Amino acid sequence: MSALPVETRDEHTLWGYTPEQLHSRFWKARGIQVVPNQMPEFEVDRRAELYLLVDHKHMVIMPVRKLLDVLYWLKPDLLVVRVADRSVNQYREVVDTRPDGHFLRFQRSYEGSTDRLARVAVTTDPLIARDWTLMSSDRSAWARLRRLIPSDLRSAIAVDGRVYANTVDTDRARFVRDLAKAWTHPDSTIARLQRVGNASWQDADSPKFDAARVSGPIWIGAGRSIPEGKVGVGPAVLWDDPEVRPAISDIDWRDIEPVQPRSERRMKEPAPWTQRPARRFFDIVFALIALAITLPLYPFIIAAIIIEDRTPIFFGHKRETTNGKEFKCWKFRTMYRNAEKMKAELQGANEADGPQFFMENDPRITRVGRVLRKLQLDELPQFFNVLFGQMSVVGPRPSPFSENQYCPGWREARLSVRPGVTGLWQIRRTRADGADFQEWIRYDIEYVEQASLRLDLLIIWKTIALVAGALARR
Repeated sequence: MSALPVETRDEHTLWGYTPEQLHSRFWKARGIQVVPNQMPEFEVDRRAELYLLVDHKHMVIMPVRKLLDVLYWLKPDLLVVRVADRSVNQYREVVDTRPDGHFLRFQRSYEGSTDRLARVAVTTDPLIARDWTLMSSDRSAWARLRRLIPSDLRSAIAVDGRVYANTVDTDRARFVRDLAKAWTHPDSTIARLQRVGNASWQDADSPKFDAARVSGPIWIGAGRSIPEGKVGVGPAVLWDDPEVRPAISDIDWRDIEPVQPRSERRMKEPAPWTQRPARRFFDIVFALIALAITLPLYPFIIAAIIIEDRTPIFFGHKRETTNGKEFKCWKFRTMYRNAEKMKAELQGANEADGPQFFMENDPRITRVGRVLRKLQLDELPQFFNVLFGQMSVVGPRPSPFSENQYCPGWREARLSVRPGVTGLWQIRRTRADGADFQEWIRYDIEYVEQASLRLDLLIIWKTIALVAGALARR
């Protein structure tokens, strides 16, 4: 038996599987059997290629190539792995209501981060795995394991990964959502799945819907579907309908492709473009060139702003960058000094369908401001934000905390990368009635999923073309 014997009747499941069982299937897809301690009835399958020894209260997601290298070259009987989870953000979800108690939205407040540690082990020996199932769930289990395995037959390694407590509901939900991002082919050990779009999966018997309405990864459980007229934004999980929860099926180890050491596999996949040092180098070089070219315009822009509406010249508004960190996003001031007071009076005339405020003929904008916005010159000071590492040249539109509380999946995706001076939404939006916010979500998610140097250069080129077109029409 490969899945943990967990009672599922009163639990949330996905495709019939509890989070613990999904954890086992995820590792089984790699030829690795998850073996918990303090479970003497657990059956260790000798056909597994490797055994992952975990505390029965933990679930983990971690890279395996580094582990495979040690196993391949040193051939230890036991490899002890210290998993450090540095991604656990400390935040609170706050319900925002009107004075009459009417629900408005959920707000996420970030409060920093903390590290979470766990110890696991990997072995090729089914007898060691069997001994582990009989051990207790405290530090003495690891001491006993060390006594059983001589020091010259043990190795140790530290890796960055994800650690989850399967006794905590929020951790169980976080595990499945993170698994939807990490496991691109759950159909390898879960037979009843059907792909939806490029990165989403649903139960084969679930109601069908237009795949164009999902931006994955989204895992859709049995009996669930995306409602008509709605858009699904991942990473997200729709748990099974308890009334139609399917039975789970086993898969033979012989049908699983064996895990190979790195020397027999391709090298590790490169990091996404948005996370590479080369991306940061590109941002710095481009920002310096852009500032060198545009700095001669600053005296004329500053003089025009002062002549029409005196100081201040710059406007700094709090926006959020990666992991919800706030920074001052700087622009040339394009509105009258009492713009915020005017906004409250004009709220009923808002033409945008989302959290942002937009009016085609906004009376708050100065005459100089209209020219600056038309030519996108008001955003030139943001290249200083790029140099400070708060923004990138290309990315999602920088938004404040209040706007980022809408649509959690979209928020999580856009806050995983730095906001940009320009972006996909800025060059593709149509300003069609009732579609602006949907386009904003769509293009932000599309950029995060497809970011590359080529796409950045295309967006920069089209932004320059738009500015040149606007200049030609003046």
